[in-house]
Amino acid sequence: MKQAKVLTETEFKRVMAVIAQMKHAPRNRLAVMLSHLTGLRVGEIAALTLHDVFDADGNVREQLRLSAAITKGGHARTVFINEKLRREIERYKTGWSNTHSPGDPLLLTQKQTAFSANTLCQLMGQIYRQAGIDGATSHSGRRWFITRLAHSGVSPKVIMTLAGHRNLTTTQRYIDVRDEMMKAAVELL
Repeated sequence: MKQAKVLTETEFKRVMAVIAQMKHAPRNRLAVMLSHLTGLRVGEIAALTLHDVFDADGNVREQLRLSAAITKGGHARTVFINEKLRREIERYKTGWSNTHSPGDPLLLTQKQTAFSANTLCQLMGQIYRQAGIDGATSHSGRRWFITRLAHSGVSPKVIMTLAGHRNLTTTQRYIDVRDEMMKAAVELL
């Protein structure tokens, strides 16, 4: 089975430019950013509620606690939110009315219902196609997240834990290797 493409910086910028022209740009941008900056699967993103992301005072949490019920492996895990994602969530929140309750989904379809994993998967595929990126899927953000961490020197055990994998070999399959990465590695010698 062919793996999802890991976007280059140029491709990622193109995706963001395409999203900026879309009808539901803030929502779509947040969905893609959640995928790339947390490594969440689309089903996990679709299942996020406002309570998962915001504390009782309406502030963005420092970490998301995913219950076993929404993760692929059925194991609860903690996902950390970096400053870039925190700003993105705050930006998304500014477009809201005050009619939201903590149990509401973070991301809503245009019919104001929760996304299913399949619907969010289709939306991400549509975004990547509109950006002209062949081979990118809803899993591209997750692979980008794991690859970036690996190439930044983060411990494999930490990456495995952040990804919610139980086995290091699973995590290793996600890491993309390109010629320019191998050339840069050899240049370190």
